[in-house]
Amino acid sequence: MEDELLIEKFKQGDRQAFNTLIWRWEKPIYNFILRYIGDSDQAKDLLQMTFIRAYKSLNKLNDHAKFSSWLYQIALNQCKDHFKTRKVERLDCLEIVDEEHDHHSKNIVPIDPSDPPERYHHYHNTVHVLQKALMLIPEEQRVVIIMKEYHGLKFQEIGEILQVPINTIKARMYYGLSALQKVFKQWGLDREDFGYEL
Repeated sequence: MEDELLIEKFKQGDRQAFNTLIWRWEKPIYNFILRYIGDSDQAKDLLQMTFIRAYKSLNKLNDHAKFSSWLYQIALNQCKDHFKTRKVERLDCLEIVDEEHDHHSKNIVPIDPSDPPERYHHYHNTVHVLQKALMLIPEEQRVVIIMKEYHGLKFQEIGEILQVPINTIKARMYYGLSALQKVFKQWGLDREDFGYEL
């Protein structure tokens, strides 16, 4: 069932429809928050707050086709509020939810159980290094890279979420990737070390 229809059912009083939306979107939104703030415990709290805010505000959403962008915007605002109100020590560790069945994200391809152990080890090292590098670049660049490269959002969608022009989004993407390349170079790494294109 499409998001738009679920929203209509929710507005008509079907609360189960909202539970379906949560089931559909909790993994991509959780991973977005986690990559943005770098703390799994805080990410869980912010995820819950995001859906509470969405539940309270969904009746005000007029363009149902923009639900996903609207939801990312709520999550982003929760993250920004989190940084404003607390002095957070950003952790280097990351626990990525398995998104094998998540079609909204361009996460690293899940490891096949038949793969040799060294590939599994490489996968987790890759996730760790990428997250650590992301936390070292400017926040406005990091969020664009996360939305574009990990969640497959279009520049127009990102512009709507961040409420900035598309050209600004593209510039942040360019400078963000350049900043990551500089970090990788300082660490003696390059894109080939990750086995896929960032």
